Amino acid sequence: MDSSQIIRSLLIVFPVLSSSFFLAVTDKSNHHGHMKKHASQSHLISHVSASPSPAPEAAPGPSSGDGSDGQGQPIGVFDVRKFGAAGDGSTDDTDAFKLAWDTACRAGGRPAASTILAPRGHSFMIQSTIFTGPCKSSIVFQIDGTIMPPDGPESWPMNKSKRQWLVFYRVNGMSMQGGGLIDGKGQKWWNLPCKPHKGVNGTTMPSSPCDSPVALRFFMSNNLTVQGLKIKDSPQFHFRFDGCQNVRVQSLTIKSPALSPNTDGIHIENTNNIEIYDSLISNGSDDCVSIGAGCYNVDIRNITCGPSHGISIGSLGIHNSRACVSNITVSDSKIKHSDNGLRIKTWQGGSGAVSKVTFDNIHMDTVRNPIIIDQYYCLTKSCANQTSAVYVSDVVYSNIKGTYDVRSPPMHFGCSDSVPCTNLTLSDVELLPTQGD
Repeated sequence: MDSSQIIRSLLIVFPVLSSSFFLAVTDKSNHHGHMKKHASQSHLISHVSASPSPAPEAAPGPSSGDGSDGQGQPIGVFDVRKFGAAGDGSTDDTDAFKLAWDTACRAGGRPAASTILAPRGHSFMIQSTIFTGPCKSSIVFQIDGTIMPPDGPESWPMNKSKRQWLVFYRVNGMSMQGGGLIDGKGQKWWNLPCKPHKGVNGTTMPSSPCDSPVALRFFMSNNLTVQGLKIKDSPQFHFRFDGCQNVRVQSLTIKSPALSPNTDGIHIENTNNIEIYDSLISNGSDDCVSIGAGCYNVDIRNITCGPSHGISIGSLGIHNSRACVSNITVSDSKIKHSDNGLRIKTWQGGSGAVSKVTFDNIHMDTVRNPIIIDQYYCLTKSCANQTSAVYVSDVVYSNIKGTYDVRSPPMHFGCSDSVPCTNLTLSDVELLPTQGD
């Protein structure tokens, strides 16, 4: 092997080795009884590519009205087609997107962000991929066309993770935006025999392989904005934020069919200072927004949610773990045709606390359990009683109005005998049956 071949080999191998250690997925349990696997079982390898030399040049392109950053400097636009993307919906465009990311990520010295463009009128197929930072400048990921994964488990490459699709790791200062569509093509994943009600006589088959990818995951990343996008039919969660800070999610449309399993709209874990505003989330058989352990300073406002399982804090404290969540506000939102409305769910045997939670000005439309606290959350009938529990305190429900499905009571507080709920305040709560008196 001559020297140039050695250098090319090192350029390809090093990024893979340097970022293969980090990604572990901790999934929340779902109500159907299928327990998702935990971090120790995840073995992901970074597929970030090395750039050839020289890489394609950035094209000047506007992101403001005058086509500049305000100082006369053109904004760098990295159109994925210039990096080899076909955009025909069937060609594998993974390498083109990785190369565009790597090139934009290293493009420092500009006063404004580098823009990666997936243009309108094109459909791009991308395999499971990790986009790694930190970058020399902020990144705008502009999705104006359609982005999709391989079509189902049979089309998923054997050497690629089936737990997640697009991952953004250690990125600081990124905006994902545009008028395009992220199509998760989840239908074939939902029909796996291990999925709820797909087994014999309507049961699950937990012994069969059931890994299904999260569509978009942001891991250990800060100063993020996700806005304006449409995303549909994720195999599992649509968005997941793990270990992130300073996140703004706005003007999203998330849609999956009513019976799609485990397709949470937005799940957050160990994430703080996050705002979720002005979005429509209709995501089937799981939560519109689920708030996991380690989250604080969460502001959710003007969300239309449903059909779904509502907005949930938890589940928390599984396997006797400690979980803390605080400073959560949900306001000016609507929950419709959902199994749950505003829910806090914790496992017996856990520890920690849920505190300083406010639900204000929420309209319910045909919701089965509009207000529920459940410190006895259990996915089977065999959970043993335990004395320890996650402490729930300082929860305010104000101006909660609308209609409930009469199959369940409109309010249920299942609080622990040994660690009871304290300081629950209800003000201006008016819930009427959808049918009957």
